[in-house]
Amino acid sequence: MSRVERENRPSPLPIIAAGALGAVATRSLLRRVLLLKLRHDVRSLNAGDYRPLLAGYAEEAVLVFNEGTHRWAGEHRGKAAIERFLRDFVAAGIKGEVIDAFFFGPPWRMSLIVRFDDEAHSHDGEEIYRNRTLLLGVARWGKIVLQQDFYEDTERIAALDARLSELGIAPVAA
Repeated sequence: MSRVERENRPSPLPIIAAGALGAVATRSLLRRVLLLKLRHDVRSLNAGDYRPLLAGYAEEAVLVFNEGTHRWAGEHRGKAAIERFLRDFVAAGIKGEVIDAFFFGPPWRMSLIVRFDDEAHSHDGEEIYRNRTLLLGVARWGKIVLQQDFYEDTERIAALDARLSELGIAPVAA
């Protein structure tokens, strides 16, 4: 290639910049879409319908909840076990809110961090539980395969479980 041809060749910088801008815009749009979906599913959960949230888990998913002496403790392996977990969540009257969420990585192995605050009230309106949570997850092609929940105060969960037993709200049968 001659010097004249090299000088007249268009610069690749605008193409590279456009590609980078497109990637950033796509990533931002994906984050908004995922956050909207997650908030929609949590609103359904708050209304007593856990099915939209459950649909986001892979069949072999694992949900790891903190150890303790309460109905949610331990590792919940498989969609059926996670369904029981969510049914107990709904039966307890726990309501939650997604405060923020962050998504990293490619769609075939995406990591997520979700700030989730939750609370529960007795039938007479008394607040019996309030906590802040950080959920760490791994998703493959849009399905959660691993979720770990970390609570600000794990003792509050045991206290809630004891209060639920006092109120006659039994755990969902396994």
